[in-house]
Amino acid sequence: MKVVIVGPGALGCLFAAYFCRKKSAPVWLLDKNPRRAKRLAENGIKVESSGGSFKLKVNITASAKEIGSCDLAILCVKSYDTEAAVKSIEPILGKDSNVLTLQNGLGNLEIIAEVVGRDRVLGGVTNHGATLLSEGHTRHAGKGETVIGRIDRRLTVAMRHVRELFNRSGFSTRLCKDVTSVIWSKLIINAGINALSALTRLPNGRLIKCPETREVLSLAVTEAVRLAKKKRIKLLYDDPLQKVESVCRATDSNISSMLQDVIKRKKTEIDYINGAIVRQAKSLSIPTPANMILTDLVKSIESVYGHQIK
Repeated sequence: MKVVIVGPGALGCLFAAYFCRKKSAPVWLLDKNPRRAKRLAENGIKVESSGGSFKLKVNITASAKEIGSCDLAILCVKSYDTEAAVKSIEPILGKDSNVLTLQNGLGNLEIIAEVVGRDRVLGGVTNHGATLLSEGHTRHAGKGETVIGRIDRRLTVAMRHVRELFNRSGFSTRLCKDVTSVIWSKLIINAGINALSALTRLPNGRLIKCPETREVLSLAVTEAVRLAKKKRIKLLYDDPLQKVESVCRATDSNISSMLQDVIKRKKTEIDYINGAIVRQAKSLSIPTPANMILTDLVKSIESVYGHQIK
């Protein structure tokens, strides 16, 4: 199985490094930035974790044509880059190739399906935490389960091959039929944590130690759960608020991906998390004031990047 990982961010570098280290499959890392791709090819990728650190070189390019046809493409880009990313790899996808998204938020499965067709799309979530410390240098911040499924709820031979690839590489992975449930269960956790941490600049654990942030978190989660129930989406946990708070405790010192983006003055995925909840709730006449305020405030921060207060 020939694998292409699209995007040399924290997760993309993490997957590429472990796949190569374990010799699980021939792997290419595709970058949209030619200069960065050249630097990464020369300098390699470094991964550090509580168990130690390692550095290795992987195949990296900014030209899909250099890679040739692949069996599996894994999108590790921000949700707002999904369409451009999948179009960039379309020429190297064969009739039996699959595209896997483990991205945050809603809409990625549908965007990919519009380009390559529903039959070739795999989706899911990963609970591995990764932080990009510098170019090509990622910290494996936490381990967790990876879950993969299809929109049509089928379990295919190709999916089993993907599961084996991840398991061989050290990423505990299972297959599921109801991928929508999995994605929404992760979405609700992100909706409670990411935007709030980006606004307050607090690590995850502090969000539930401060009464004020804990209240806002509760409101955002409650609204998202109300929407999920209206859409008849079954979540993976019985008590969503308790689940989100347990994630905060388990990742006490972690800095959310959205806070990392704000610190680096990069565009966030707010439109695909809290913003997506607001849009879908509006179409069903469900009020979501907490999620709306979180969305508007994060977008306000993005709008003034580069401006100084006088």
